[in-house]
Amino acid sequence: MGTQRRLGEYRLLAEIGRGSTAVVHLAMDPRGREVAVKELLPELAGEPEAILRLAREASAQARVRSEYVARLLAGDAAAARPHVAMQYVPGCPLNDLIAAYGPLRPDRAVRFARRLALALADVHDAGVLHRDVSPGNVIVLGDRPTLIDFGIAHEAGAEQITRRGMVVGTPAFLAPELIEGERATTASDVFSWAATVACAATGRPPFGRGSLHGVCFRILRGQADLAGVPGRLAAPLRAALARDPARRPTARRLAGALADGGTPGRSNGEGTAAA
Repeated sequence: MGTQRRLGEYRLLAEIGRGSTAVVHLAMDPRGREVAVKELLPELAGEPEAILRLAREASAQARVRSEYVARLLAGDAAAARPHVAMQYVPGCPLNDLIAAYGPLRPDRAVRFARRLALALADVHDAGVLHRDVSPGNVIVLGDRPTLIDFGIAHEAGAEQITRRGMVVGTPAFLAPELIEGERATTASDVFSWAATVACAATGRPPFGRGSLHGVCFRILRGQADLAGVPGRLAAPLRAALARDPARRPTARRLAGALADGGTPGRSNGEGTAAA
């Protein structure tokens, strides 16, 4: 087998994803388990900033323990081919699932929303901000969502790599304060959770499609389209989409409200910020 079909101790089986900075392989580890291996693109393998981002991604993801978050297994950002290995999550990205089959049924949407809130609560309890909760970063298998891709995640208190005022994440699912150039907080993750759940429940992004300018304008004006959202989700989503971050419930409160059918309370302050 050629050296390009192996990466460290992993046998590479197939490419299952590719972005602007990395490629993701389905691979097999020495114990015969399927894993996902994320490798920096060759043109970035020697770039210090790209290597630092990969190392920070691994550090943040390693802190999280959740049945609804892909688990980090190992990594070597200092290797000639920098990479990290993660739990392989079977299923379909939420955006692809919606495109193929339409929105989730109401009962399924409520279970999805609660479990994704639990995933985000576990991330926040670990002192991490995900910063890109969106349909492309949620794998769905049955009623089970798994949150993936910690590529721009931050440990709370870590120094930012991105410059202040630079917008990162998936624009249609960003909190308004991030569009305005403010720092990410747990509350901004909660807003992205709500936008993602609304998309799962209705089959469309809550702030519409079209030009980036138009979508951002609607986010800043708080013009969320929640028509068609199941009744049990309406109040939690409205609370989580509050224009003021201080008025958004925590992810843990949202999960609790969806478990018992109650209305979530407000957050105490604006959440944990990334330094």
